[in-house]
This record gives sequence, structure tokens and C-alpha cells, in this order.
Amino acid sequence: MSDPVFTPHVRGGLAVVLLTITGLLGYTVHQHYQVKQISAQNDQVIASLNDTRAQMLALAAKIDSLSAAPAAPPAQVKAPAASRPHTKTAVHHGANDVRFTRFQTQLDAQGRAIASTRQELVSTRTDLESGIARTHEELVTLQKKGERNYFEFDLDKTKQFQRTGPIALSLRKASTKHMYADLEIRVEDAEVSQKHVNLFQPVMFYTAEQGRPVELVINSIRKDHIHGYISSPRYSAAELAVSSQEGANKRQKLELPR
Repeated sequence: MSDPVFTPHVRGGLAVVLLTITGLLGYTVHQHYQVKQISAQNDQVIASLNDTRAQMLALAAKIDSLSAAPAAPPAQVKAPAASRPHTKTAVHHGANDVRFTRFQTQLDAQGRAIASTRQELVSTRTDLESGIARTHEELVTLQKKGERNYFEFDLDKTKQFQRTGPIALSLRKASTKHMYADLEIRVEDAEVSQKHVNLFQPVMFYTAEQGRPVELVINSIRKDHIHGYISSPRYSAAELAVSSQEGANKRQKLELPR
């Protein structure tokens, strides 16, 4: 006859308790192992950080030693033997100062030359722009100065030449999209092709009689048509030479003793 204390219900409860205790023991052992493993990893990380910190401190100390200024030597009694090296050092620095001063002087001279050249370019550009007439009214203003002769022209696209002042012109192409013209220019007995002449772009060339350049300017471009002017010196080279000689003769007469 079985013991009534250990009934099937009781035995089942005991089995559950035993399984629970066994599971708790296994979990405790597993947690203990994980804690031990994490502790070992932490020890490794701390050791690595300590090594890195030691290396940084050593590097900082080395940098401080390199950047620190050398200590001043103790004061000594001045003597002729001790003064010689000092004199040589002073002469050496003096030579360096002379070379530096010379180099700085050259840089200053180059800077002044560049500034002067830039100013001349700006002045020349201003003179050129002020000498170009964009309209008929501006052309009249230039004529009033009396320095040059001006001849206006209207050209249609054709292979025929049109006489304008000292030259003859023929319009071969007029581009209203890009605002340029292709011209054939007849100067005395020679013909010259001038491609892509832009609006308000002065074209300069010389003739045999003129000592200064003849200038062509286009100030209007339409389909197969352009308008502009020719500018030529008022006096020829020969006339200028005669005028200059007459002025020299007059000055000589004024300088003769009475």
C-alpha cells in the first residue's frame, strides 16, 4: 500500500519545484559566467586606456621639452675673447638685414611699376572709349574737336565697293544674332578681309599718306545692313612735317640775339 503523503499530486508539485530550482541554479551559473567575462573585458579596456593615457602624457612631455625656450646662460664677465663670437653674430645678422632690405626695395619698385602700368592701361582704355562715337550726336561732338575728319557710311550686303573717305568698303555679312560684320576693305591698291568686326569695335589701319591710323567703327547692325563711320587724321604726315618745320624756324628767329 503506497504512502498517502506522496500522492501523485504531491509528487508532481515536487517535480516542478525541483525543475525550478535546477533552472535557477543554471541561470545563476550562466549569469555568474557572463559577469566574470564582462569584468575581464572591462579590465582589458581599462588597461588599454591606461596605456593610451601614459603614451599621451609622454608625448605631451616631449612636445613641452621641444617647445620650451632654452634657459638663459649665467651672466659672465665681459672679456675680449667672449666678445668676438658676439661680434661675428652681429655682422651675420647685419648682412641678412641688408639682403632683406634690398629684396623689399625690389618688391616695392616692382609694385610701383605694376601700379603705373595698370594706370596707363586704364587711361588708354578711357581715351579709346571717349574717342568712339556710338550715335550721330556723339560723332558731331567728335567733329567739333577738329582733330580728325569723320565720314559716315551705310552699307548693304553686296560685293560692290563703296567709297567712304580715304578707303572703300564692301559688306559681305551682317550677323544680328552675334552683332558682328564681315568686311572687305580696299586701302589704296590693296584689299583686306576683316572678319567678325564687333559692334563699337574700332578697326585701325594705316595708309601711305597718313602718319596716324585711320579708324573704322560700326555703331549699328541690322539684317544685311550696317551703319558706321571712318575717322582719319585731319592732316597728313607731310603737312605735319611742314608745320613742325615752320614752328622750329619761328622759334629760331625769336632766339636770335638782337
